[in-house]
Amino acid sequence: MSRSAHPAGPRHADVLPEGHYSAPPADLNALDPKVWSRTVTRGPEGVVSTGGIEVTRLAEEFGTPAYFIDEADFRARCQAWRDAFGSDADVFYAGKAFLSRAVVRWLHEEGLNLDVCSGGELATALDAGMPAERIAFHGNNKTPEEIERAVEAGVGRIVLDSFQEIVRVAHIAEGLGKRQRVQIRVTVGVEAHTHEFIATAHEDQKFGIALAGGQAAEAVRRALKLDGLELIGIHSHIGSQIFDMAGFEVSARRVVQLLAEVRDEHGVELPEIDLGGGLGIAYTSDDDPREPHEIAAALNEIVTRECAAAKLRTPRISVEPGRAIVGPTAFTLYEVGTIKPLEGLRTYVSVDGGMSDNIRTALYDAEYTVALVSRSSDADPVLVRVVGKHCESGDIVVRDAFLPADLAPGDLIAVPATGAYCRSMASNYNHALRPPVVAVRDGEARVIVRRETEEDLLRLDVG
Repeated sequence: MSRSAHPAGPRHADVLPEGHYSAPPADLNALDPKVWSRTVTRGPEGVVSTGGIEVTRLAEEFGTPAYFIDEADFRARCQAWRDAFGSDADVFYAGKAFLSRAVVRWLHEEGLNLDVCSGGELATALDAGMPAERIAFHGNNKTPEEIERAVEAGVGRIVLDSFQEIVRVAHIAEGLGKRQRVQIRVTVGVEAHTHEFIATAHEDQKFGIALAGGQAAEAVRRALKLDGLELIGIHSHIGSQIFDMAGFEVSARRVVQLLAEVRDEHGVELPEIDLGGGLGIAYTSDDDPREPHEIAAALNEIVTRECAAAKLRTPRISVEPGRAIVGPTAFTLYEVGTIKPLEGLRTYVSVDGGMSDNIRTALYDAEYTVALVSRSSDADPVLVRVVGKHCESGDIVVRDAFLPADLAPGDLIAVPATGAYCRSMASNYNHALRPPVVAVRDGEARVIVRRETEEDLLRLDVG
């Protein structure tokens, strides 16, 4: 690989343009453990390893761009969530973050349940051997075919998202001679401190049935009257990438108030509540996520306190971490191509991927960090914007970060914390080939989702 320097952009904080960055780090070669998976290290020659394998070897064997997921880290995070909540609660991994048959098997082996929200996710879960009774089925517009398959399979719960769906699920279950366990998803009117596109508990959005105006109470009345349904609880989800527990406290209080109303009107104490997921992870060193045991302690304390005040038995709690488990366990590896310094602004670093493998920066203005991983460098830091190869000016992977001034075409750089919502939201824009997902563990690497090929694209093009 060439190591020649190129003309650099601005280097000093006092001349940097406004942007989404902190001051240059003291050591560009350091890897903050908050944002990298647990087995990521930089070796004495400067090459970064994950799962005991150097990234240069991984790039040679699997190509770039590629997602590398640390299986040991993934399993450890599953164990941490399971242990934090204990046997009196249920942890459902949110499959939308990233799902594959290998992931389903890891979840099953580590004792976690699985939340799915489409027919494809359900098919993956069942095909990989997840027991149906440990599956929850979400979604704001489940098709009759999806509902029928879920009921036939015997999923442990279907989360009802509308008045129409209450009737739809009941009708299908009765037709199959079954009584389906369900929860009702309510919107509790909480403004989560997150991006508006991933805030899900305010009234003006597509998910759930509002507490306001008595709509949720009416949904409970209807569900309790239908023979095809067994109403087991209330579900709430306030958003994603949340660090502040205050929203969960308000949500839990309002859900418990609904449980008390149900008891008073119907003489029924619903046995479960699901407080959703949405707990944030560290994408940059500025983020400060909570550990699972802290989250469990806080949620249990909130629910226990509110139930005691309402003179209710404490229901069984469910939570749905997805990003919080898989997000920190993976990084995306890219090869540097074109490097374009813009005098007085920043340096644009183009890589061989882009918005087709990570849409979150363009979609949510998400922030990431990046590191040179194929070698170390003592060069000065340069403000860069890491961009992809797609025909969009918004094709940005990392909006603002610092890389060494001697960065050169052919270098390998990696973006950490890409385990969630990157491969699962990947696209074929510009007919890009979606990257593989490679699991690493104890010095071994194996493909769990293969790279797409041009033959895959052409096979679907039947015109």
